[in-house]
Amino acid sequence: MIGKPDYTRLLILTVAVTGISMFHYFTPLHASYLHDIFQRLYYIPIILSALWFGLRGGLFCSVIVSIVYAPHILYQWGGDFSMETGKYLEILLFNIVGGLTGFLSQLEKERTAELKKTAEGLEISYSKLKAQSERIMAIEEQLRRAEKLSTMVELAAVLAHEVRNPLGSIRGTAEILRDDYPPDNPKHEFIDIQIRETERLNRVVSEFLQMVRPRPSDMQPCNVMEELETIATLLTNDARNHHVEIVLEPTGKQVPIMADSEKLRQAFLNIILNALQAAPAGSSVSIAVDASDSVSLSIRIHDSGPGIDLGNLDRLFVPFFTTKPDGTGLGLSITKKIIESHNGTIAIESLKGKGTTVIIRLPVSEKTKQ
Repeated sequence: MIGKPDYTRLLILTVAVTGISMFHYFTPLHASYLHDIFQRLYYIPIILSALWFGLRGGLFCSVIVSIVYAPHILYQWGGDFSMETGKYLEILLFNIVGGLTGFLSQLEKERTAELKKTAEGLEISYSKLKAQSERIMAIEEQLRRAEKLSTMVELAAVLAHEVRNPLGSIRGTAEILRDDYPPDNPKHEFIDIQIRETERLNRVVSEFLQMVRPRPSDMQPCNVMEELETIATLLTNDARNHHVEIVLEPTGKQVPIMADSEKLRQAFLNIILNALQAAPAGSSVSIAVDASDSVSLSIRIHDSGPGIDLGNLDRLFVPFFTTKPDGTGLGLSITKKIIESHNGTIAIESLKGKGTTVIIRLPVSEKTKQ
């Protein structure tokens, strides 16, 4: 397919060859010096055609010029070979120049195309190498940060352990001092605050240590429904205090999974406690287990509380992030870590004013299917 620039070049060559030929045919023979000039002018379209269209272009134009110029020699100059040898040799030279120039032009174009292709390949390779280098640098930076973070976490764990040791003594001493004052004494109230804050600090330290130094998992066949029933029983008083009912929906099929029962129980406990605290008085917290999938087990825990702001959903599993005044911000972080250690997933769906649903999926082991 010929593009617009090629049509323009063909038009230029056609006009040039036609114009030079007309000068030849309409110029008197006695003006031989003009014919010599016109004869040399033929090289312009021949060379241009060779440069623009390569070997075939150069040969095609030189052949056309030869065909157009030959009648002028034969009929206007008499065609005597001995007299017009120079003109016949000029026709031969037209074709030699056209072929040679076209060959060199085509060779140069091919080399240019190869070099361009090589340059593009080098540019792509450079881009890939640069991207890989940036990724390596990013990974190295992450490793350095991870190493620093690991050191800081280990140091924090040591400090937390050292802090927890005297907390029991402080609490015991405070309880003894509280007994020395009647309940209506202001000092009794101050000591109560001290005891509550000591308990809260001990809870934060314990959860932090549990997160950074989890004990090894003891994977055994575990009946999720039985674990949830146990938790529902344990939380009966909490539910009554919040005026909330825990509804454990029955499931027809029970599939045991391979899990650390104690850790899994703690994960469920954290989620259900959060649901109880979020649910309004007179409502319920529903727990449903779906065992219809042969690959995974689904546990859905729903409360009809106020819901969670959309901006906070992505931050719920971040350590120490909490929306509760007395929360530690570690419960969901620990829960997520426990679920992921069981090769499971946890997700939270929430709409403002319409409650929150926590969805846990745990894989069903081949051992428990048998």
